[in-house]
Amino acid sequence: MSARVTHGLLAVIDMQRVFAEPDSPWATPRFDEAADGVRRLLPAFGDRVTFTRFLAPDKPVGAWRAYYDQWPFALRPPDAPLWELTDDFAGGAPHVLDATTFGKWTPELAERVGPEGRLVLTGVSTDCCVLSTALAAADAGAEVLVVADACAGVDDDSHIRALQVMDLYRPLIRVVTVDEVLTGSAV
Repeated sequence: MSARVTHGLLAVIDMQRVFAEPDSPWATPRFDEAADGVRRLLPAFGDRVTFTRFLAPDKPVGAWRAYYDQWPFALRPPDAPLWELTDDFAGGAPHVLDATTFGKWTPELAERVGPEGRLVLTGVSTDCCVLSTALAAADAGAEVLVVADACAGVDDDSHIRALQVMDLYRPLIRVVTVDEVLTGSAV
């Protein structure tokens, strides 16, 4: 049984099939380990959880054109199976936020966190969407906790480097563990 976390919003970044399935060009090798950390945290946050989904835009513009030239497989509509949350999260996601950008710090997420709030980040990939979300949220004044063992990168080195970069932003961004969040020692 886990303790109830009384402060903050848990954002579960992009726990989708496209990052979970081993045959996907965007497979995240330690996706299952990150998912284990997320599952441990979910009960402690109750309904203060937002899941995000990365989606391809209808028509890429600007630098996104070159990005999707590199990854044409991803130009699928929002209801394509690759964009679905994985089965272990799809049924229990109380709030889902979709974005066509790496960073998920949208007005909707900012409103859920609140002006003096805390954002607890988990998900994939540490070195892309988690990093982009953490930096934008910190710039906006949110207290950001990145839960290292509930995140996964495109590879171990990229995951570690991204955590090191985010930790440079202390005290705006702090890298913590699942146990630290659940025991309250991340406060």
